[in-house]
Amino acid sequence: MSTVTLSNVTRTPLMQELDRMFREYHQLIYRTAYGVTGSREDAQDIVQTIFLRLLRQEFQHDLKTNPKAYLYRAAVNLSLTTIQKRQRHVQIEATEHIEKIATDPSESDSAEDLHRRLYAAIAELDPDVAHTLVLRYVHRYSIAEIAKLLGKSRSAVAVGLFRSRVRLKQLIGVL
Repeated sequence: MSTVTLSNVTRTPLMQELDRMFREYHQLIYRTAYGVTGSREDAQDIVQTIFLRLLRQEFQHDLKTNPKAYLYRAAVNLSLTTIQKRQRHVQIEATEHIEKIATDPSESDSAEDLHRRLYAAIAELDPDVAHTLVLRYVHRYSIAEIAKLLGKSRSAVAVGLFRSRVRLKQLIGVL
């Protein structure tokens, strides 16, 4: 097994900055990832993946100017990608699930099934819509705070949230 040493002088400030950012933002990234994926394991993997990617490359300009927004967006994007990958794997197991539903119809109405459909529906939404939903329902930001963060009007955010809720209901089959 080879060991990589990161002791050269030019990487030390980078390592210190990554360490500071991890301590400051890992909870935000974890909460965001958990809110989107609904899985603790996936959320932990997403936090690790984001910081490993940052370690392997120099900081992006957006990260330097607004690290909170950059890391939040990275968490949502990677979470959506994780859900989409999970859906591909779930299709293989779909046959077993369909057989189970056929023998026990109440199984299809379980909370677990509803959550699975919700996360799959979120993955189908436009990433900007998913960002707004996560800010509102995971991080509990007000419509005014979301509007300020995204540089949109309050009415645009409110209408967008209303439309996205209707779309989510359609996608998960609640309507």
